[in-house]
Amino acid sequence: MTNLQINIVSDIACPWCAIGYARLQQAMDRLADDVSFQIQWQAFELNPDASGDGEPILQALSRKYGRSPQEMEAAQADMMRIAEGLGLNFSRMQERYTRNTFDGHRLVKWAAESGLQTEMKMALFDAYFGHAANIADHDVLRAQAESIGLDGDQARELLASDRYADQVRQEESYWQQAGVTGVPAFIVNQRYMISGAQEPDTLVAALRKVAAEATDSQ
Repeated sequence: MTNLQINIVSDIACPWCAIGYARLQQAMDRLADDVSFQIQWQAFELNPDASGDGEPILQALSRKYGRSPQEMEAAQADMMRIAEGLGLNFSRMQERYTRNTFDGHRLVKWAAESGLQTEMKMALFDAYFGHAANIADHDVLRAQAESIGLDGDQARELLASDRYADQVRQEESYWQQAGVTGVPAFIVNQRYMISGAQEPDTLVAALRKVAAEATDSQ
């Protein structure tokens, strides 16, 4: 069986990152008889300066992309329909505010030590898009850690410290220097990049090709 390592460069505040992973999961399930996968989540911040009380998302996106709030609402509604078809909860994504995700990324690094980084990432996606939770708030982050079986007191201590801060910053810098300008980006075996939330069929074809090349090179 061929093993592929996939680094997923993503941000917790990126709806296409949640959709992209759900599609990747479908692709991996279809290839499970022939290919095994190792997933590593890599930090990226779309809005690293987001702070304070945040800004209503439709207002923020309208200003960022130069489109009307109505256009952004329609685009978000399309994403909600896609997410629902993938089993994701995006029910309150239009009610959310811009949030800083740096501490969330630190929490994912911590969860990785317990083999729960994907579970942590999914919990944070659900909190933000499904419940419009303030994912910069330490109480909210602690609750998400507890929801996947991690110790809440340890999560609180972590968030009050600067643990993993350097690692997150180094990751963000590395991927930016590597040419990643948008997320999600899937880096396969440190050599191939698949950009964007591609459809499962596209991902299956790409991963099958990389797996064949990896097998031929052995």
